[in-house]
Amino acid sequence: MGEFELLARLRERLPPAGPRVRLGSGDDAAVTVPGGATATSVDAIVDGVHFRRDEAPAQAIGRKALATALSDLAAMGAEAGEAYVVLGAPLDLGEEELDALLEGLLALAAETGTTLAGGDLTRAPALTLAVTVVGHGGSADDLVPRSGARPGDLLVVTGELGGAAAGRLLLERPELGRALAESTAARLRGRQLEPLPRLRSGRALAAAGARAMIDLSDGLAGDARHLADASGVALRIETGTLPLAKGLAEVAAAAGRDPLELAVSGGEDYELLASLPPDGLVAASEALADEAETNLTPIGQVVAGEGVELRLPGGGLLESRGYDHFGD
Repeated sequence: MGEFELLARLRERLPPAGPRVRLGSGDDAAVTVPGGATATSVDAIVDGVHFRRDEAPAQAIGRKALATALSDLAAMGAEAGEAYVVLGAPLDLGEEELDALLEGLLALAAETGTTLAGGDLTRAPALTLAVTVVGHGGSADDLVPRSGARPGDLLVVTGELGGAAAGRLLLERPELGRALAESTAARLRGRQLEPLPRLRSGRALAAAGARAMIDLSDGLAGDARHLADASGVALRIETGTLPLAKGLAEVAAAAGRDPLELAVSGGEDYELLASLPPDGLVAASEALADEAETNLTPIGQVVAGEGVELRLPGGGLLESRGYDHFGD
């Protein structure tokens, strides 16, 4: 099947465009009438870096490509709007695998109310999906930056940490899951293969007064530093309060790893780290409970200064930088 026939086939499977889209896929550019404020982000996943085709179903790859981009909108407290997908296809990508990729993209788009409004298709040496997403808010003040944290704020995190890192280890070394129930091992692998963007939680935190927010793509240690640097403050995190994923401790022990280190540096959890005014915790927790998406855990505080302290329960500090694509 040629490029143009393939693009036409893909477009035939797209659902109707959302209310903000006047002209979608099929023209030289999409035309939208957003209103209010928009938040735009770009993310990419590459075979051998963010997934491996021999261990990840194609449908999961498609979901992950959109999920990682939407997670940036969640960190802004934005409502999902439109997505534009660039697919770099290697020569051995067959029609069946391509169809499955699209199924993954379409499924998550439907679940999150995202319109696939356009994109591009090209040959590439490795399977690559680059996704641009546009989110919406009533005004710029409704969107939450990284730069608003103030001394005295509480630090909170959604969901659980370390699940994706444990899932990566299980995919590489299945024997590490011998001490786990298969349902637990499957859940950990799922956290790595098919992350969930916390869009509802992000909007709930924004509405509850979150001053700064970031998604945990590169690990708590690294992303907390990004938030601290952007806000010009220091963060003190009590590692004893971190909500660790079920099964993480067993996988870490089997691999000879420290579960806390995996939880703060493993990356790809795609949970949200936020700062809240001290009197905002109850409202934020209730808002997330109403959304029934995940739980909220206080893990520390914002103080004057710079940098991030990961404080161990028995005293001392945990040294970790988080994941760095270009680190040693």
